[in-house]
Amino acid sequence: MLLPLAPKPFEAPADRDMLPSERRAFVRTHRTCVFGHRRRHDGPAMSVVYYVPTNDDELLVSTMAGRGKARVVARDGKVSLCILDERWPFAYLQVYADAVIERDPTLVVDVMMAARSRVSGEPLGPEARPFVEAMAAEENRVVLRCRPYETFAQPPRHLYHNDQQDKITHWISGSVPWDAPDPT
Repeated sequence: MLLPLAPKPFEAPADRDMLPSERRAFVRTHRTCVFGHRRRHDGPAMSVVYYVPTNDDELLVSTMAGRGKARVVARDGKVSLCILDERWPFAYLQVYADAVIERDPTLVVDVMMAARSRVSGEPLGPEARPFVEAMAAEENRVVLRCRPYETFAQPPRHLYHNDQQDKITHWISGSVPWDAPDPT
């Protein structure tokens, strides 16, 4: 089941690393990411996309079958999604995932409609479905089903004026398995 856009995105703590449960909440309640994948030559490819989370913690991305994202997923299956906070100072959460291509036309249209709702912040009505179905067919759309297995977090940092140099802190974050429990 696709999750609706959260009315209020999870706000990352600025004074400590996010707990594993907070990392999952961050991903579930945001909507934009930088989608990254390996390239045969050069550095990684990256593009900003809207994603749709599911109730079983998959992240779904709509793309054209002929685009690099889909071709690499078919060949490799390893991707990363840098989930972005849209508020300043922004935090981000890197999600490492195994990805597969889904071609089910109903799922493709459902994800496209959900993504468009995330773009506008308003749900699309059922009258839009035939137009989205036609676009999906014309553009040969697929869904990239991304299953997270690990995360890396970066807390928000900001100086509101230059005399705060002694107040900004940094620490080392680490990769955490997606399904890790919170420490007790």
